[in-house]
Amino acid sequence: MRKIYIFDTTLRDGEQSPGVNLNTQEKVEIAQQLEKLAVDRIEAGFPAASPGDLAAVNAVAKAVRNATVIGLARSRHQDIDAAREALKDAQDPCLHLFLATSPIHRQHKLRMDKQQVLETAEAAIKYARKYFPKVEFSPEDAGRTELDFLCEVTEMAIRAGATVVNIPDTVGYMTPLEFGNIFKTLRENVPGIEKIQLSAHCHDDLGLATANALAAIMNGADQIEGTINGIGERAGNTSLEEVALALETRQHLFQAKTGLVLTEIARTSRLVSRLTGMVVPGNKAIVGANAFAHESGIHQDGMLKEKSTYEIISPETIGLKESKLVLGKHSGRHAFREKLIDLGYELSEEQVNLAFAKFKELADKKKDVSDEDIRALIEEKLVAIPEAFTLETIQVSYGNQSVPTATVRLQSLEGTLHEEAALGNGSVDAIYNAIDKATGEKVELDDYSIKSVTHGKDALGEVHVVLLQDGISVSGRGVSTDILEASARAYVDAVNRLIDKRKSGAGRRDNVSLI
Repeated sequence: MRKIYIFDTTLRDGEQSPGVNLNTQEKVEIAQQLEKLAVDRIEAGFPAASPGDLAAVNAVAKAVRNATVIGLARSRHQDIDAAREALKDAQDPCLHLFLATSPIHRQHKLRMDKQQVLETAEAAIKYARKYFPKVEFSPEDAGRTELDFLCEVTEMAIRAGATVVNIPDTVGYMTPLEFGNIFKTLRENVPGIEKIQLSAHCHDDLGLATANALAAIMNGADQIEGTINGIGERAGNTSLEEVALALETRQHLFQAKTGLVLTEIARTSRLVSRLTGMVVPGNKAIVGANAFAHESGIHQDGMLKEKSTYEIISPETIGLKESKLVLGKHSGRHAFREKLIDLGYELSEEQVNLAFAKFKELADKKKDVSDEDIRALIEEKLVAIPEAFTLETIQVSYGNQSVPTATVRLQSLEGTLHEEAALGNGSVDAIYNAIDKATGEKVELDDYSIKSVTHGKDALGEVHVVLLQDGISVSGRGVSTDILEASARAYVDAVNRLIDKRKSGAGRRDNVSLI
């Protein structure tokens, strides 16, 4: 069975999703979960983009021991040098170089002819090989590049020392037949192609990313690049969980499989969704809430008689299982700890104590506490950031014939209390105006979303906000059975992240086109 290597770019291409901005600790947490998933290669970021990106890639490089850590770079010496600095502590570092090759990019973006593209890329690969044992080269927009020139570029990359050549469908333009043919042509026509690995990097603009990735595998691709939950630029990237389960379920057809620990997929998906604030659609393949739900009477009848009638993948395959341990306000610490272990959490004694205290608070408000309730509670603050402000109290006055008024009390890191009141167009607007006055921060609310974490009238509500300030974008998250409290917590969380990012020097990124 041929092994397909998995190149995860959730931390780089995934973070380019609009509204997503991961801090260093969040990147490390996701990277460590990707290690548990047994991803082969982790693209941690684009070090030359900003000092914050360089520091985050370096932190991931220090934390990851069982996967190759990769930094992206343009075909420029200064980008390669930034990646060298970021990856200096990596156990197994790799540089990912790219340069556009399609006619439209050569003419309008690079202002280069074919020969200049070849010479620039060759010089960059040779320079990179002085410092990196592994170099991947990507001809950006390969899908729209002339096939004979793409063969020429690939041959040059092999001669220059690239260990992987990646073929990106940068704008999601290809169909499976076309994309598969690129790999078939390269395999048949490029001298020395057996010396390297061929990789596929697909975008989902036409909804064909997974299909194109599978077509590449059928025609000789050794590696698939993608993201968890399919997040990424515009319509996103290839969903790695979809590729992995397609290979697993149709082994007789593909004769290939990944090395992923499939039972870690559900947990990885939830973590990425939580930290990025990108909600997984209910009908998303593999990890959507409805992926294993059956409402049709005909389907339910078939499932009761034989699961395989309507279920080609079992929930257990990706790490989902029905809970048998119901927790409530009378549950003890031992039962709670066992539940955490059952859900896959490895917490310190201090973290368990904090989580148990929050669990008891919630159990006083709810009869039964579900697995999702527990996940929401303990995940809300697992990645700690310096809290410049902590929400102490909130009071809201609202009536359909009166102007909403909110009073908030925040405690600063130094212990000072800041209490302010404000009016607003609605209760949430009043709360946010009061928090702005209390913190002294001038921010723009770019996005506000709310969802129910669990079911029923006593369900936990989760609020996600995105704030903007001077070109810096941050997200915040808050959870509570009271949606106004959740809204306030999310806003304060985002303000704390903004202050932390400002102090750490992570600001606006270079506005460059990436693969």
